[in-house]
Amino acid sequence: MDYQVSARKYRPGTFDDVVGQPHVVQTLMNAVDTRRIAHAYLFSGTRGVGKTTIARILAKALNCEQGPTGHPCNTCLNCVEITQGTSVDVMEIDGASNTSVDDVREIRENVKFSPFRGHYRVYIIDEVHMLSNSAFNALLKTLEEPPAHVVFIFATTEIHKIPATILSRCQHYNFRRIARQEIIDRLRHVAKEDGLNIEERSFTALARASEGSMRDGLSLLDQAVAFGGKTIAHADLEVLLGAVPQELVQGLIAAVLAQDSPAALTVVAHLLDQGHDLKAFCADVVEYLRNLLVASVVPAATDLRGLIEASDEDLHQLAEKANKLTPEQLQELLSMFSQAEDSLRFTAHPRFVLEAAAVRATRVLRQQEPRAQAPPPAATAPAGTKPLATQPSGKPAPPAPSTRPSVTAAPSTVRPARPAIQERTPPPAAPRLTASPASPKPVIERPEPKPGPVQKPTETPANRSPSVLNWELVQEEVAASFPNFAPFLETGRYVGLEGNHVTIGFGKQSALARAMLEKEDNLRALATLCEKQVGYPIKVRVVELSESDPPGPTMAQLRAAKEQGQRVVLFEQARANPIVKQALDIFGADLADVRTVAQKEADE
Repeated sequence: MDYQVSARKYRPGTFDDVVGQPHVVQTLMNAVDTRRIAHAYLFSGTRGVGKTTIARILAKALNCEQGPTGHPCNTCLNCVEITQGTSVDVMEIDGASNTSVDDVREIRENVKFSPFRGHYRVYIIDEVHMLSNSAFNALLKTLEEPPAHVVFIFATTEIHKIPATILSRCQHYNFRRIARQEIIDRLRHVAKEDGLNIEERSFTALARASEGSMRDGLSLLDQAVAFGGKTIAHADLEVLLGAVPQELVQGLIAAVLAQDSPAALTVVAHLLDQGHDLKAFCADVVEYLRNLLVASVVPAATDLRGLIEASDEDLHQLAEKANKLTPEQLQELLSMFSQAEDSLRFTAHPRFVLEAAAVRATRVLRQQEPRAQAPPPAATAPAGTKPLATQPSGKPAPPAPSTRPSVTAAPSTVRPARPAIQERTPPPAAPRLTASPASPKPVIERPEPKPGPVQKPTETPANRSPSVLNWELVQEEVAASFPNFAPFLETGRYVGLEGNHVTIGFGKQSALARAMLEKEDNLRALATLCEKQVGYPIKVRVVELSESDPPGPTMAQLRAAKEQGQRVVLFEQARANPIVKQALDIFGADLADVRTVAQKEADE
């Protein structure tokens, strides 16, 4: 016997064999069994989900020698002829090649003839949306009042192209995409019948690539057999499908969990070296992060199979990784890579977009850690802390940092790390601490003209001024709470605070960032953060800077300059340490990195 592709060899022959369309099958079976048979049916849905297959099964159910019946025997002469496509009572017409009025006129003249052997004459018109408007109009009268022995079955993948006059004369059945697990089960059955040796994860890869189409899944399986024979290795299958290896996706996720930016960039480099599509990779990362988010919010006792289409081993790994992150962190990562996926569709430099997203993802967790532990206020220093020294002028000296430099020496390279955010300057009227000889505890000295606890005065419209708004602190809160528009905010310039209006300016080259910030939700969020600091309602105003405006650095440039200055100070402090000097002289090395770590309390 000649070779048949799996899509034809394992094509369902009865309603009971149909996979993935229970709502259509149940309705048609009941209609045939109760003799409530419509004169026209319209099947719509994506490719390869069973529209033509069910149309042929319906034709068999109507013309079976034991019927009409919802369970055709599939062995009588009528059923066999319909299966083979040789029945004179069932006409299959290709709508793409029979689009004219003359073709429809021929159908109109043939419908008056009674069926030759069966009970009904069935006209199956595939891709019916390809008919011309004139052909549709010529079919209207016949479609509305056909002879009793005629049934029309239309199939289309583009339901929006069907005229409303046709839709109103048909029973419309919408075919859904077939679930991934149902495709996996069907592929497993076909592989067992054909004696194929395939890994379990390969079925998942085939089902994912089929995108809900059973025919595509079976065609890909035939292609894999032609490539690798009866035994199909998963690596060969990924090469054949052009899919991104899951090892690369998990490698990027592992780099994010470890906060390892170089490792994340290495994954992107491997991705490009192997010729994979960056958009497909980013889509896989988004899907994986979505699965992690689901696994993190669903209780352990709940079965994840209904929410995540994966094997038991993959579900176990997802649950382990999900425990390392909070749902909020996963949501932020998901939003970050979703935005990168959108940007990849329009950018001319996809590699740069993906690398930027990967680096930022590896640093988002690191940036959140310092904010979890806020330093105590200067006025309420706990017992046991070191007192603050005073200068001869009477002014409090800069407080001794609660952190000490941790030095890492390297022979040649210098890689300064991003320093921690330093404490803000305390309010002007804050009390100062001095050491008392009689007591080990610090003594609080308060200014004579202003006795009592010093608190920041509540700002009102009468006493507000531009200096009360600490814009640097606003930027940090935006980066922590609203990462979706924080990068766009940094491309602008903080113009100032006048009255109750905060003005932010953007150059002409930053039109996209300005449009993003002008969204109502983003303006409202930014105004809320400003109100928390100044104590009265604030309105945010976004303007375009003109050429006459004085030039100035953007917020991102100011932040980078400040961080560079902090790094320089840390390196100078470390080099001034006698122990560090001696170590550098002995080993002939130079400082590679300087970080600040929290100093342990004296009683610990």
